[in-house]
Amino acid sequence: MSGRQGGKLKPLKAPKKDKAEDDEEDKAFKAKQKADAAALKKAAEQAKQKGPLVGGGIKKSGKK
Repeated sequence: MSGRQGGKLKPLKAPKKDKAEDDEEDKAFKAKQKADAAALKKAAEQAKQKGPLVGGGIKKSGKK
């Protein structure tokens, strides 16, 4: 047994995958996802500017 045998073994490198060409459906889906993410980010920024919706503190139910 040699001195370098102990410890974790490094995993073998996987072969690189070829970049697959996107068809029109994939391109449309990615464009829609990007547009949705941009709209969500814009809505979040607008909501952040307005501040919290309610500032009433702890809401009490009225029951005893």
